[in-house]
Amino acid sequence: MYASNLLVGKKILITGGGTGLGKSIGKRYLELGAELVIAGRRLDVLEATASEFREALPGVKVSTVRADVRDADSVEAMMETIWQDGPLDVLLCNAAANFIARTETLSSRAVDAVLDIVLHGSFYCAIAAGKRWIAEGRRGNVISTVSTPTMTGSAFTAPSAAAKAGVLAMTRSLAVEWGPKGIRLNCVAPGLFPTPGAWEQLYPKGSQVEPQDQGVPLRRFGEHQELADLYSYLACDGSGYITGEMIVIDGGRWMQGVGGPTFRAMQDWSEEQWNAMRGKGRQ
Repeated sequence: MYASNLLVGKKILITGGGTGLGKSIGKRYLELGAELVIAGRRLDVLEATASEFREALPGVKVSTVRADVRDADSVEAMMETIWQDGPLDVLLCNAAANFIARTETLSSRAVDAVLDIVLHGSFYCAIAAGKRWIAEGRRGNVISTVSTPTMTGSAFTAPSAAAKAGVLAMTRSLAVEWGPKGIRLNCVAPGLFPTPGAWEQLYPKGSQVEPQDQGVPLRRFGEHQELADLYSYLACDGSGYITGEMIVIDGGRWMQGVGGPTFRAMQDWSEEQWNAMRGKGRQ
């Protein structure tokens, strides 16, 4: 779909880049010639992913940095480390947290566990990169992963919906404020792109009233390559006139109704069913 040198000369940081969708996007960035930095809290996971990339794509430049995006000081230290070897061109705020729960049962710590990573982490990273680009008179590009509940809300995942709505508001606010400085910001809202582990946590057995792909007008799940190509377009210079946007890539799922069939069955779950799921999540 793209020329193999589409992202040559771009240095890109992906938070939460060691697993899941971030890992798939990172690999695509490398295939298109970018220099990649992946960040997360578990250095062993990051190093394993970086080794996979180097083995699959000999000669690519990929580095790792341990950081906790919930901590502004950790984010600052991460950016300092990265900038020592040259400035970033693109920041992808991809680190996330989410879990299924009845909102009235959530503790403040449970709410903060999501808000701190998704909203605060994205804000800390955007500011840390943005202030450096502005000080150096450089153009910059921030891409943030959100979700369609920013528009519709989502039962049983209210903290995530609220946090990602905040990221969208941040994106649009800074797109206007920083636009004159040559910095643009956009969001991507992915639909159903299965990943190991997270899929079972977010869509537990018995939570759906019909097969998941039947809730998508195109009647299929998304492929990671499709998603990674969209992120690649937003990272390249050819998308330079797009800013402040949220691009949905979900096969039309969100238009099928507020949340479609997702979690519909869970509205009628018994206390025993909820306790069983909570116990499974702690295993």
